[in-house]
Amino acid sequence: MNTNETKTLNLLKKGEKARVKKIHAKGKLLHKLLDMGFVNRVEIEVIREAPLYDPMQLKLHNYHLSVRKSEAMLVEIEDCK
Repeated sequence: MNTNETKTLNLLKKGEKARVKKIHAKGKLLHKLLDMGFVNRVEIEVIREAPLYDPMQLKLHNYHLSVRKSEAMLVEIEDCK
């Protein structure tokens, strides 16, 4: 994974949107993210960030959820087209 080309979910700011490209997690954490709706090509919007920027509140599949920045770092994203 080349960090110069890889953009991850934790880099998005309030109001920005992106699509899930790939999840770089394994085991229980991978299943947790998939169960929460982080599937390939789903559109994600950042609704808000906590005062210390962790966790972040997201909108996907018409519902809101919060994830830690450490989990968001594992979600590779691409711009919405």
